[in-house]
Parts: sequence; structure tokens; C-alpha cells
Amino acid sequence: MTKFTDLNLAPKVLKAVAETGYDTPTPIQAGAIAPALEGRDVLGIAQTGTGKTAAFTLPMITLLGRGRARARMPRSLILAPTRELAAQVAENFDTYAKYTKLSRALLIGGTSFKDQDKIIDKGVDVLIATPGRLLDHLERGKLILTDVKIMVVDEADRMLDMGFIPDIEEIFKRTPFTRQTLFFSATMAPEIERITNTFLSNPAKIEVARAATTNTNIKQGVVMFKGSAKPKEPSEKRELLRKLIDAEGDACSNAIIFCNRKSDVDIVAKSLNKYGYDAAPIHGDLDQSHRTRTLEGFRDNKLRFLVASDVAARGLDIPAVTHVFNFDVPSHAEDYVHRIGRTGRAGRSGVAIMICVPRDEKNLEDVERLVKETIPRLDSPMGKAATPAPAPVEAEKAEEKPKRTRTRGRKSEPKVEDTKVLQAQPEAAPAPQPEVKAEAAPAPREQKPREHKPREQQPREDRNRSGRGRNNDRRDNGPKIVGMGEDTPAFIAMSFEERAKG
Repeated sequence: MTKFTDLNLAPKVLKAVAETGYDTPTPIQAGAIAPALEGRDVLGIAQTGTGKTAAFTLPMITLLGRGRARARMPRSLILAPTRELAAQVAENFDTYAKYTKLSRALLIGGTSFKDQDKIIDKGVDVLIATPGRLLDHLERGKLILTDVKIMVVDEADRMLDMGFIPDIEEIFKRTPFTRQTLFFSATMAPEIERITNTFLSNPAKIEVARAATTNTNIKQGVVMFKGSAKPKEPSEKRELLRKLIDAEGDACSNAIIFCNRKSDVDIVAKSLNKYGYDAAPIHGDLDQSHRTRTLEGFRDNKLRFLVASDVAARGLDIPAVTHVFNFDVPSHAEDYVHRIGRTGRAGRSGVAIMICVPRDEKNLEDVERLVKETIPRLDSPMGKAATPAPAPVEAEKAEEKPKRTRTRGRKSEPKVEDTKVLQAQPEAAPAPQPEVKAEAAPAPREQKPREHKPREQQPREDRNRSGRGRNNDRRDNGPKIVGMGEDTPAFIAMSFEERAKG
């Protein structure tokens, strides 16, 4: 069996490793350390919790034993997708490099630019950063990457999920072509494979487990849950979570509870505290100092339950986590592998339980398709919600009561009883109508020859008569002319006058 002493690591590094209590490397460490020490590019594919951090920090410390860093020009670069993972890598580096004189800097969001600039100006051997904050320093002209000899990309698949791939490509272009690249990922999406083909040169590929697999020492299960009513489902789901925790008993000494949404993280944490469960939330909207205090309390066993979003799914190296509860089925199937990878670490056993509501069944199918196994279904501690039975209806009443149909703009049909009564009654004779005498047709008017008068001879009152009075009956009020003012043409006025006389 391979031991760390067989891997040609520096004596100071071996001394630090021995103090941690480890003497046998994990498969990913045994496979990656040897080619990395030879200066080759490395492509490591392994699930979380397999010791990938030590697989690149140990050879890096050994290779950087000689040389000196210059101001604003780091000798090596480690990229991590989240602040928590970057901080975790920095802690591991401090542990393994404590007997060396190597310096390191941590560039993450939520901290002061001024403090980070002071460290960079002194010169650092190892620069650990998130892509966003690193690009901020590059754009401000405070950092130069032309002296980078070793570049590490950790959790590359998470970088892809978070949209950091364009940033990674930009950072790669600012580093020397002669650099050594160590690339680690739990899954190999097509986009990640494209990057490795572009920026890695003949890498040594170490695949210690099938991509997107889960640890065999983790007991998995899913509870299919449906609320009694849609408005009550969130509260009933939180009650189910509490019952699942209680069902595990003392075996659940601590646990991480994952939610898909940040708002649910706060709600679930508040609900657990309300019912006497020691819990605290952690997600990207919280201040970095608050997140750090919460993680420290969880590591020191001062906090039993950590309610987290996927920001904590990567990089949390807490070996003693006994349980992982997926309050929601993750939207991205790959996140399931990383979530449950927080338990069952370093050879320990773990338990991962998930709650699935009907709307998440599609995501559950994606998870099972990715891991290529069916997650066992567990019985709900709440039992099946009883569906209220409909009230009994007597057959006689159902037959007597006809179905009512709604009609718009039509009179309703008479009932059956009313129809029978109407048919029994004789038809009433129609009422006699009064006789209407036909009026004699008026005699035709006698046609008289028209007399045309010049407009000047017409009286003014006739010319200005408009005929717009309340009563326009010519038989009562005499002839009226519909005038058009003083400017009415003579031929129009004469036609009106003749029609009025006729």
C-alpha cells in the first residue's frame, strides 16, 4: 500500500502531514501527487470528500520550496468557486506549509481591498482567490500573473454552474503558456472538457471514481411528500423535516440542511429555532464575517444544524457531519452529489435524506439518471395525509334533484310538473281585436306652375326662416324654409320656396 513517504514529498511537508494523523494517501492523492511533482499537467476527476485539496497543495508546497516571490507577482494561483472553498483551501495550505517560509494571500469578496493590496505588494508565493475578486485586482492594475508557475482550478464543474467559465478563460490567457496546470472536477461536462483540451497540455488523467457517483458509505433515502392543501404544504414540509430529525435520534449529532432558495434557508432556520432546534442560516446574501462565525460555530460543535444554500455545498471540509437533509430536491442534478458529499467523509459513514414534493419529481428523475441508481423510498413519519371523503348523498335525493344548467339571455325551461299543468288546461280563446277602418287616401294635390322670384324680392323674414322650431309641422305653422344664411345660392332658395308653396 502506498504511503505519503513513498511520494517524494519534501521532508517539511511530510512532517506536517504526519502531525495531521494521516499516513496513507487517498486514491486521488496517490494518483495526482506523483505526476504533479514531475511537472506534468493533471486532470483529476473525483467526487467530493476524497482529499482533492491535499492532492494539489502538497505537491505545490514541495515545488515552490525554492525561489522567492516578487511584489504583485504571485508564483502560483489557486482558483475556487466560492468564498468558503477558498477559505478552506487557505486553511489546508497553512496546515501543510507551517514548517516552510512560503507566504499566501486570500482574495475573496466581502473583505477590504486595502488589506489585500498590502499583502500582494509584499509578494506572495501562493495566491488563493475567487474568479470575481481576482479579476477586480487585475483590472485595478494591482496584480500581475506573468510569473505564475503553477495554476490550480478546483471544483471546475461548480465554476461552470456559477457562470465563471468566461472568467476562467480570461485568467488563463493572462498566465504564461509554460505554466503547470492542475485541474480538478467531480463531473466532466462538455464545456469543461473543452477547456481542458484548450488549456491543458497532455495531462495525466486520474479518475478514481465514475463521474457523478456518490460514496458507498452514505445511506441515501427520499421521502415522497404531498401536503394536505397547497397553502399548508410549506409548514407541513417543515414539520416533516423535524420528524425526520427526531426519527434519527442521537445518531444525528449534527447535520447540514440544504434548500434551493435563500429565502427558504432563513425560513427553515427560524422555524427550527422556534421548535427548540439549534440552527443557523448561511447563504450568499449574508455578510462574510457572519458566514465565517457561523461556520466556525458549526465546526466547533457549538451549532447543531446548519441550514445552507448551495453556496455551502462545496468546500465545507467538516469530517464529523453525520447527516445531510435535502429540504428541496436540487435544481441541478450535479448539486446532489456535492450536497451529500458533506457527510461520510474520510471513511466515515453518513446519512442523506431528501424530501420530494410532486413538483420536484422531475428533478428527482434527473438526479437518479445522473447517479445511475434509484434512491430508496422511505416511509414518511407523518403518515399519508387522509383525503376527506365526500359527504354521502341519498339516491332518492339525487334522482329528485335535477341538474341545474346556467343560461344566459334565455328564459329557463318550465319544470316537469308545470308542463303537465299547462298541457292539462284548455287553450284560451284569443281576445277580439277592434276593427280598424281604413282611412281614405288623400286627394292628389293640384299641380300649379312654379313662379320664380328674384332673391331681392323675397321678404327678409322668409329668407332668414330656418324652420328649426320645436314644432316643424307645416300644416300648423305654415311654410318653413331651411335656410343657409345670407349666402344661400338663389337656385337653392327658389327650390325650397316652390316646395313650400306646393
